[in-house]
Amino acid sequence: MNVASQSILTADKDWWRGAVIYQIYPRSYQDSNGDGIGDLKGITARLPHVASLGVDAIWISPFFTSPMRDFGYDVSDYENVDSIFGTLVDFDTMIAEAHRLGIRVMIDLVISHSSDQHPWFVQSRSSKTNAKADWYVWADAKPDGTPPNNWLSIFGGSAWAWDPTRMQYYLHNFLTSQPDMNLHNPEVQDRLLDVVRFWLNRGVDGFRLDTINFYFHDPLLRDNPALAPERRNASTAPAVNPYNFQEHIYDKNRPENLAFLKRFRAVLEEFPAIAAVGEVGDSQRGLEIVGEYTSGNDKMHMCYAFEFLAPDPLTPERVEEVMEDFEAAAPDGWACWAFSNHDVMRHVSRWGGLVADHDAFAKLYASLLMTLRGSVCLYQGEELALTEADLAYQDLQDPYGIQFWPEFKGRDGCRTPMVWDSHVAQGGFSTVKPWLPVPVEHILRAVNVQQGDETSVLEHYRRFIAFRKLHPAFAKGEIEFEETEGDILVFTRDYSDEKLLCIFNMSPAETSVTLPAGEWQALTGHGFNSNNYGDKIDIPAWGAYFARLA
Repeated sequence: MNVASQSILTADKDWWRGAVIYQIYPRSYQDSNGDGIGDLKGITARLPHVASLGVDAIWISPFFTSPMRDFGYDVSDYENVDSIFGTLVDFDTMIAEAHRLGIRVMIDLVISHSSDQHPWFVQSRSSKTNAKADWYVWADAKPDGTPPNNWLSIFGGSAWAWDPTRMQYYLHNFLTSQPDMNLHNPEVQDRLLDVVRFWLNRGVDGFRLDTINFYFHDPLLRDNPALAPERRNASTAPAVNPYNFQEHIYDKNRPENLAFLKRFRAVLEEFPAIAAVGEVGDSQRGLEIVGEYTSGNDKMHMCYAFEFLAPDPLTPERVEEVMEDFEAAAPDGWACWAFSNHDVMRHVSRWGGLVADHDAFAKLYASLLMTLRGSVCLYQGEELALTEADLAYQDLQDPYGIQFWPEFKGRDGCRTPMVWDSHVAQGGFSTVKPWLPVPVEHILRAVNVQQGDETSVLEHYRRFIAFRKLHPAFAKGEIEFEETEGDILVFTRDYSDEKLLCIFNMSPAETSVTLPAGEWQALTGHGFNSNNYGDKIDIPAWGAYFARLA
C-alpha cells in the first residue's frame, strides 16, 4: 500500500456522500499493448482525462483473473489481475497515479458467484465430502431427475445445472459457468472478507458490490411464486426473459444478507475513509431493499437500484416518483444514481433516440443527474454523449445478447471502445481491430473533437461538475419538489445556509415558467442560458435554470 500516494486525498470518511464516480469498463477504455483489449496501463495513461472531468472517484469493472465467459464477472482468482489486463504491479501503479491526481479508486467485487474454473469450485464439485464441498449451493434432483425447484437464471433457462461427478445440481443465478457461492457457510464468508482486506491493503478506496441482493438463497429451496402479469416490468431483465414471470423471494433478497453486510462493513471500518456501493437488482422491491441495506450506518454506505437504468421514459413525474419512493423506502439511506452503465442501453439512445438536438438533450440529462439527491455514477463515454452502438449479430460477444437475439441485443452496444482521437484508427483506442467494433458515429464524437469547444458535451460535463462542487447543497442537501406541470421539473436543494432552485425543461420547445415565491438570485457557471422577466423565466428547449434564495 502506497501511503504517500494517498496524501493528496483528505481522510474524510464522508467523501462518498454526494461524490461523482466515473465508471471504467477496462476492456474498452484504452489498449496499451496492441491486443485489441483495454488494460490497466491504458487506464493509467488516461487518468489525466478523468481528472480533467473533476470527478471524485473511479469505479473499475472487474479485472481479476477470469476465463471471460462473462467478461470478468466470472472470477477464477480474486487476488490477482488477469493477464489480458496486466499485473498486480500495473494495478499498484494505477492506484498511485490516481491518488496523485486526487482520484479515489473503487473496484468491482463479484462475490455472489465465481467462475466454474475457480479452484474453490473445482474442489467443491470433485466430491460430496471434500473440504469445500459446501462452499457452493448443491442440491439433489427431484425423484424424476428434474431440478430441485423452479428458480430461473437471469441469463435464461433453469438456475440449476447438473454435475455428473457429484450427481447433484448446482445453483447459478447467471451463466452455468458462474456457480453461486454458499454464503450460509461461515468459512465462505471469512474467505471472501479476506479478499476484501487484500484489496484494501493494496490501497483501494472502496468497492462496488455486484448483484448484492443475490448473496443468499432460501436453504429450504422453496419455489418462487408466479408474478401477476400486471406487476411485471423490464427494469432488471428484458421483457422477453421469463425471469420476469416470478416473484424472486426465495432465490435472492433473503434477510440473512443483512448480517453479512454488517460483517462486511466492519472490515471496511478497519481502514480509513473507505466506502462501498451495492448494486440492487430487483424489479419489484428494489428501493425497499436499498432502504434495508443502507439503514443504520452499519451496512452499505449507499446502493443503487435500477429505476433510472430502466427503459421507462424519464419524465418529470417519473423523477419525482422515484425520488419520493426512495425517501419513503430509505429515509436514512443514501442512493447512488446512474442513467447509464455497462449493462444497459446508453441513456441518450434509450430516452433520446428520436431527439433532434442530441447535444442539448445530453447536457440537460447530465445536469439533472448531477443535481438529484444522492451520489452519482457516470459511465465512460457518457461525457461524449456516445449513443448505443448498433452491432451486427456476428460482432456480438455478450452471451446474454446471443441468448435473446434479436428481441434483446445484449450489452455489447454500450461496451464498445472509448474514442479518444478522430484522426487515428479505432478512435485511438487500439492499433489493431478491437474486441468490439468502434462505430463511425462515435469517432466523430471523440475526445479530441470536443476538447476545448465550450459548446461541446464534454466541456459541459467538466463545467457542470465544477458548478456542482461550488454548491454543497447539490451533493448533500435535502430535496423538495414543486408541483410538476407538463415537461417542466422543479425542485429545491437545501443544505446549511444555502437553498437552491433547479428548473428543467425536459422538452424540445421553449417554455415560460413562473418562479416559486421567494427572492431568487440566478446562478451562473452552469452553461445554460435563460431570459428573465421579473418572476417569469423563458427556458429554451432542453434548457435549465438555477438560482439561490437570497
